[in-house]
Amino acid sequence: MTSLTYPEVRARTEALAAVLSPEDQTVQSMPDVSPTKWHRAHTTWFFETFLLAPNLAGYDAFDPSYAFLFNSYYEAVGPRHARVNRGQLSRPGSAEVARYRSHVDHAMAELLHADPSTVEKLAPLVQLGLHHEQQHQELLLMDIKHVLSVNPLRPAYCADAPGLHPSAGLDDGAGTWRSGLPGVLGVGHDGDGFSYDNERPRHEALLQPHEVAARLVTAGDWLAFMADGGYTRPELWMSDGWATVQTEGWDSPLYWEPDGSGWSVFTLCGLVPVDPAVPVCHVSWYEADAFARWSGARLPSEAEWELAAPEPAVPGRPEADGGWYGQVWQWTSSPYSPYPGFAPDPGAVGEYNGKFMVNQHVLRGSCCVTSPGHARRTYRNFFPPGARWPFTGLRLARNA
Repeated sequence: MTSLTYPEVRARTEALAAVLSPEDQTVQSMPDVSPTKWHRAHTTWFFETFLLAPNLAGYDAFDPSYAFLFNSYYEAVGPRHARVNRGQLSRPGSAEVARYRSHVDHAMAELLHADPSTVEKLAPLVQLGLHHEQQHQELLLMDIKHVLSVNPLRPAYCADAPGLHPSAGLDDGAGTWRSGLPGVLGVGHDGDGFSYDNERPRHEALLQPHEVAARLVTAGDWLAFMADGGYTRPELWMSDGWATVQTEGWDSPLYWEPDGSGWSVFTLCGLVPVDPAVPVCHVSWYEADAFARWSGARLPSEAEWELAAPEPAVPGRPEADGGWYGQVWQWTSSPYSPYPGFAPDPGAVGEYNGKFMVNQHVLRGSCCVTSPGHARRTYRNFFPPGARWPFTGLRLARNA
């Protein structure tokens, strides 16, 4: 199964990048954004570094300097080019990165057709590499959206690309609440199928009586928050959030801009009018928390979210079930911290999640640009509380 999945995942990355010019693929519009060609090269470096170099006899690195250029944050592997300077890499160009990917893909095909015992031993690491690349497919779209948004021409990534922004009409239960499960209940991944180390181990959590909103917060809800002075009322905000609002001059979600008669929003399909029925997107944890307080509610904990959410019914397709998946990642009230008994995966790949468990908040679900099949109930996404360029929104919770 792994050898069949590998070419499919790799091909999707190239398909996402194919609509972009070499110039598009080089731009870094802010420190948190990485150029498209860097995502393509880094995911390739992962397979080369963790699978090919130690396991394929006689493997020749495509270019030894790439170990420095395309390492992201793995201290155990060696030094790296600074993240904030990735946009300075005019070379290698996007075509050279394509040759790098092809070189590694051919070598991976050889490795994945080795003796069955070797393939079985390496299967978990190959699977991790594939899920890692799926994460970078989402990052690629997040990042190129920001890149194109700062261009005065407001170019579209793809003029007709359904599914690349949240949709209206997928949320049921407007204005209603669902009773959450109280008591001592099991949360976390149970070991059946793939999971990241931060989703484990499964453990017990105490939940008090509560309710979770049946639908996501919409742009129309957010317009009401803005009209009621939501961005000008310090009593609604955490202190650090209020300081950020003042420093950054926030008065609306990221990518929103006044258009004379109302608001427009920049999407991967270009600039469009804000649709009040669409889930609000690109709001930080600070904003989500302030909105919840304004609403007389709160954000759900990640345990409350997990126990309220259904399993994703159809991989990669938005569900008409309250928008739990395939619309926007949903902020929770939970800081990103280890589960009781957490242990990172052994070796250098143990740096994948655990060392980021500070100064971040957990998001649950998935979004409109999450790769097909990549959503599950126990997935723990995480970003700093001021991050707005991910496809982030919210649903509310309240004490029963």
